[in-house]
Amino acid sequence: MADKKETADRLAAYSDAVFAVIVTIMVLELKAPERASFSDLWTLWPTAISYVVSYLFIAIIWINHHYLWRFVDVPSLGLIWVNFMHLFLVSLLPFATSWIAQTRLASAPVALYAALFVCIDIAYNIFEYQVLTRADATQISGTMRRSARRRSLIVLASFVIAMMLAFLVPFIAFGLICVALILHLRPDVRGR
Repeated sequence: MADKKETADRLAAYSDAVFAVIVTIMVLELKAPERASFSDLWTLWPTAISYVVSYLFIAIIWINHHYLWRFVDVPSLGLIWVNFMHLFLVSLLPFATSWIAQTRLASAPVALYAALFVCIDIAYNIFEYQVLTRADATQISGTMRRSARRRSLIVLASFVIAMMLAFLVPFIAFGLICVALILHLRPDVRGR
């Protein structure tokens, strides 16, 4: 059994490493202004805000991912593949972040950014569902399971609405993404 738990721990460690690489790639995209004045930093506001939101999203994903992995004793092949799909989708975040920064939060890039959040959240919801349904009832109460599912579906719906709104009002859509992230700041599934 210890060998099987080691597999779950290795998968969690691998996921942690992927998250670290993604954050590193994002920070390498940050470019300093060419001139040496504080006023030149103001022109970088789209880069700063998109980086902060993406970094927050990755931090939230990692924290929730970390809390869920604690309940995995023996990962199924399906759970392993869902985890890899989730990590793949998260790995696209630096590209989307860079695009919305370069275009100053234009409609199409914000719509793609929101669509990516939708895809990442769908993969996360599948991952969460698989973990919660296999977790021991003594570890996670039914109330916690329902609360986690409800919150995940609300966030997913918010990302879908943001994706559609982005074509009309990209700044409001981006704001809705930020509000939706607040719902995931604290993991619902903490265990007993």
